[in-house]
Amino acid sequence: MTLEPLSIDALRASLQSGCAIPAHPLALTAERKLDERRQRALTRYYLEAGAGGVAVGVHSTQFEIREPQHGLLRPVLSLASEVVREHTRQSGRRALSIAGVCGKTTQAIEEAELARELGYDAILLSLAAMPNASNTELLAHCGRLAEELPVVGFYLQPAAGGRLLDFRFWAEFMTIPSVVAVKIAPFNRYQTFDVVRALAVSGRAGEIALYTGNDDNIVLDLLTPTRISHPDRDDDVIRFVGGLLGHWAVWTRRAVELLQETSTIVASGQDVPVELMTRAIQVTDTNAVFFDAANGFAGCIPGIHEVLRRQGLLEGTWCLDPKEKLSPGQTEDIDRVYLAYPHLNDDDFVASHLDEWLR
Repeated sequence: MTLEPLSIDALRASLQSGCAIPAHPLALTAERKLDERRQRALTRYYLEAGAGGVAVGVHSTQFEIREPQHGLLRPVLSLASEVVREHTRQSGRRALSIAGVCGKTTQAIEEAELARELGYDAILLSLAAMPNASNTELLAHCGRLAEELPVVGFYLQPAAGGRLLDFRFWAEFMTIPSVVAVKIAPFNRYQTFDVVRALAVSGRAGEIALYTGNDDNIVLDLLTPTRISHPDRDDDVIRFVGGLLGHWAVWTRRAVELLQETSTIVASGQDVPVELMTRAIQVTDTNAVFFDAANGFAGCIPGIHEVLRRQGLLEGTWCLDPKEKLSPGQTEDIDRVYLAYPHLNDDDFVASHLDEWLR
């Protein structure tokens, strides 16, 4: 039995309400085989922490799961779908399930069909496999995928394998009827604003939700309403309503609380506390360490794994690619941010539930 996907109206409403959506890691044994028990435990952790959904088959899940020698795309998507269904039955709260889709059109359609078969609500569409395609070609690709499932657009920073996508692309992308959200993660203010402005021009701010993936600017993205004036209609106020982040795959309980706090402040119109601005820098510091910004993000996935290992959710930091390891000094930097910002971790929450998640 698979999940029944949400209707597009219910999906839009859920996304617009603002969700913390972790980008789901991959649990492996020392032999670099799928650890199903710990994979399930991770999904249970995210949902029990209050995440509004999970994104699976994305960068944090390791793109290598698609390679024939591993053959893990279906098993990994299936496990997450099963746990979301289990959680819905037990809690009565339906979390979102979003499947990462990548590759050129033929591969992407196959992945979208699999996601639909397994009851996923939407696809997060990466365009990294089409670095030289024109806007026309990219939009045709996106439009075709949107026939399979509702689409969450994805602006991935070039340093992580993404490509530049200009304002004209985003303005046209916003007109695709079944686009429901965009994850903005170029780590660049100019490029981020291209997407924000494109949404304002489209007039679909009530239908398409913006989610931050800017790991270097998480808190400020969530706090900043952008006002865009038009000569012939009321001003648009565009804001990020949530986050879809690899960073939120760790210390997730605190991430959920952070989103609730920023959403309350924005909705009330009150001044932003200085303490929250300070915390914004602290979050960025932890992200720089977990994601190994000092080494061009080489250790980003092992960095996530190391935090989860310390909490007992993962057994080790193994990746499918044996060359993907923690960078020199990264472990010591993780020690540093643990000591510097104890209020940002959720170790106590994890410890109190770990046995039941690992059942």
